[in-house]
Amino acid sequence: MGWRQDAARPGGYHAGMGEAGPEFVCDAMLGGLARWLRAAGYDAEFTYGIDDQRLIRRAVQTAATLLSSDGKLFERNLIRDKTVKALFVPRELNKLQQLSFVLREFKLPVRPEPRCMACGGELAEVQKQSIQGDAPPKAYAAYEQFWRCSRCGKLLWRGTHWNRITARLKEIPGRG
Repeated sequence: MGWRQDAARPGGYHAGMGEAGPEFVCDAMLGGLARWLRAAGYDAEFTYGIDDQRLIRRAVQTAATLLSSDGKLFERNLIRDKTVKALFVPRELNKLQQLSFVLREFKLPVRPEPRCMACGGELAEVQKQSIQGDAPPKAYAAYEQFWRCSRCGKLLWRGTHWNRITARLKEIPGRG
């Protein structure tokens, strides 16, 4: 899959639709959902404080599905007429319930390969010796496998945080 520079997302990249599967653009209320969609292996864009007009424009530009908990947003012509694919996510759901709801609505599995929870970039395994100066000394000594985000460059390893996230994803009903 090719990445393209995304001029509307400063310093960012956005994957085109294709073999990577569905992409999502989340409204200003769904930052937590965006992070959990990334953990489940899907690209989900989130911009804090984004206004409705810009949010809809991003969904159009990227051919992504718009996710929102704002009922008034669904009164807009582009969404009502289904020019923009959108899903209303109930406000009363917690983040994992929101994730379960979205996965169920689109009949999507939790994927075995998560994405960076910070930005949605794909994770690429890196050679341990190549990150010696970048990794915290305790993590470097304790783990053999490391990954780097293709977008933001964040370094990751399967530590306790990763294990907690994986355990929470296993709780998702019908996770495919």
